[in-house]
Amino acid sequence: MALAVMLLNGASFHGGCCRPKVLLSSLGPLLNNSKLYSSYRRPGTEPEKKLYWQNVDFSFKKAIDHLKTQLSLLKKETQDYLQGPGGHPLSQHLLEQTRVLWQFRSQEDLNKWVISSDVEIGGKSKVYIKLGRNNQAAVLYGTLNTEVPRDGETQYSGYCSMRSRPAVGSFNRKKYYDWSNFNSLYLRVRGDGRPWMVNIYTDPYFSHQKDDLYTYFMFTRGGPYWEEIQIPFSKFFLSSRGRVQDNQHPVWLDKASIRTLGFTIGDKVDGPFQLEIDFIGLLNDRAHKEKFAYEAYDKNTPV
Repeated sequence: MALAVMLLNGASFHGGCCRPKVLLSSLGPLLNNSKLYSSYRRPGTEPEKKLYWQNVDFSFKKAIDHLKTQLSLLKKETQDYLQGPGGHPLSQHLLEQTRVLWQFRSQEDLNKWVISSDVEIGGKSKVYIKLGRNNQAAVLYGTLNTEVPRDGETQYSGYCSMRSRPAVGSFNRKKYYDWSNFNSLYLRVRGDGRPWMVNIYTDPYFSHQKDDLYTYFMFTRGGPYWEEIQIPFSKFFLSSRGRVQDNQHPVWLDKASIRTLGFTIGDKVDGPFQLEIDFIGLLNDRAHKEKFAYEAYDKNTPV
């Protein structure tokens, strides 16, 4: 309890209006049934009536264990920072041509991802994830159903997705991916011939940009053979809530932007689907010179 009081007092420098959010982020592992990852609420459902502090388990032992874990993470982050970018020497960082971000070899690798479907809005699609044969890949499978829920508000349905969990540092600080040394996303997948959308989620500067994401299409050819897909970052276009935006600009690949990566299927075709992913990586293709594939213009051009 003393630690909780200390955290309450320590959050005051963020301002009174932000105090609940700071406390929740600090006591992340102590929350029961936390819904911090998604704030969506179905139309017609009542909002949560519990106060934020009623979901906190004030356990002194858990608080001490959590503090030890966070201090060890902080120590490792400091050592990596002193060694060089990403924990590698500067010479190795500058000459790096490829990097594997995620590969799926154990249940721990699967736990770094979150699956979701239109069940959140009352739909009937189903999605699951498991390890493939010999624990060599992630298998994302399920059934797509485009039947619209009868709630009087929802107009479209029929999607399933897989999204990486946001990276966090010590004391639940936000961490971002620095992909500035690379110009392409590189994947080894095996699909069933259905198209997918690859989504890059960035951290918005303003609250009204929270639904913005960068998207490009991944077409699988089906069959028993694996395929290696390279998607240049210059091909990703900006969209918001499923609508392509007029004002386009390239993905910001620096370390203050990218939060998560995701895959979505929503081709309006009812039936089963399956996608196997061996690994997801980055590539610096020296032959690719394109900066941005789409027209960028100034809407306020002076006359």
